[in-house]
Amino acid sequence: MRLGRFQLEERVFLGRVEENAVYEIKGDILGEYAETDKVHDIGELKFLPPIDPPNVICIGLNYRSHAAESNMKLPQRPEVFFKLTTAVSAHEECIALPKIAPRMVDNEAELCAVIGKTAKDIEPEEALLHCLGFTCSNDISARDCQLKLDNQWARGKSLDGFCPIGPWIETELDVSDLEVEGLLNGVPMQKSSTANMIFTIAQIISYCSKNFTLLPGTLILTGTPEGVGYARKPPVFVKPGDVYEVRIKGIGTLRNRFAG
Repeated sequence: MRLGRFQLEERVFLGRVEENAVYEIKGDILGEYAETDKVHDIGELKFLPPIDPPNVICIGLNYRSHAAESNMKLPQRPEVFFKLTTAVSAHEECIALPKIAPRMVDNEAELCAVIGKTAKDIEPEEALLHCLGFTCSNDISARDCQLKLDNQWARGKSLDGFCPIGPWIETELDVSDLEVEGLLNGVPMQKSSTANMIFTIAQIISYCSKNFTLLPGTLILTGTPEGVGYARKPPVFVKPGDVYEVRIKGIGTLRNRFAG
């Protein structure tokens, strides 16, 4: 089942997506909800982030090939960092290149887990039972802030709009071998499978739960494959007008345009 959040004029609502139709639901997708008799053409609606997260947790270097292109050692445990919730943006939302750091903006296509119920100190075999579902995400990064100007990653990863998610949450998905792609202006940049992750989704959720209480709605971005812009020769960074797409088999396409 695909669950999303939408806007029609001034009204915001939750909906179940089926092909090109959105069936309104009332209630809380993290609790109890029911479908109504209101149906909309998806082309008439504005996409919103499918959930409003309390926290955004990210995992770095979770594909061997990405660690290699970054000239970094393979992690012995999941490499955890965070994004501010003000970075969260939606499918088809235009992302403004930040005035303070516009020149080295890069994209990272990632599968994102959405926590459905509180998780604390859980084991991997329990982890997926605590997921509401999965969505596409883009861990946008200002590489100059992240790698040159600052001593840590918080600013470079958390600029406004730098965490697009969507277009919806898929609640029924086998995440063991999903194709993850990133395309810049239609040109393939990244392509791999979740089968190539160093740490599985279940291992990541379990590890995070043993460090932090995972609240319902928490996002966990699970790492990006090789092909990111800064590792290319020459590097490829975003320009105004560029469009980046994240495609994940079984979910769909997350698309965002960049503006100056």
